[in-house]
Amino acid sequence: MVGLGNPGPGYAKNRHNVGFRIVAPLASAWAPAFGGRFARAPVGGRDVALLMPETYMNRSGASVVRAMEHLGVALDAVLVVHDELDLPLGALRLKRGGGTGGHNGLGSIVAAAGGPGFDRLRVGIGRPPEGAVVDWVLGDFSESEGARLASVLDDATRALTMAVVDGTVAAMNVVNVRAPGP
Repeated sequence: MVGLGNPGPGYAKNRHNVGFRIVAPLASAWAPAFGGRFARAPVGGRDVALLMPETYMNRSGASVVRAMEHLGVALDAVLVVHDELDLPLGALRLKRGGGTGGHNGLGSIVAAAGGPGFDRLRVGIGRPPEGAVVDWVLGDFSESEGARLASVLDDATRALTMAVVDGTVAAMNVVNVRAPGP
């Protein structure tokens, strides 16, 4: 399971770091490895390898491929958690394979791993009402968005647990029909 984000305290509360914010609490201890932070933790009663690449978003693929090779994990066993502009804040969508939608972190993984055959949990951050997309994704959540964020992170954790326990396809049938909360 890979959470995408950018390293360092300056990025910690950015919309682009929602993948880190979802994966980080799943483990009690993290160690440097594979160009990122690595841990093993029980998710839904199963031992799961967790990775937060610290290579910056646009170079996430190198870290992911190093971890896959070391652990002997096939691409179709990888689940990537990332921010999604094309979903409203709080919407979650599980997806198997597919394109990158212009997401540079996903593009890096596809390029490094040789294809898009990994699962994704897309976490809606919405589009900016105006201005540049880069400023939006690298901006912090607003106060009103922050008030909703705790429930979004909880919902995402439940979605990940379902994907681990029941498989991504079965979890998609539950997660992808739910509307985001208020």
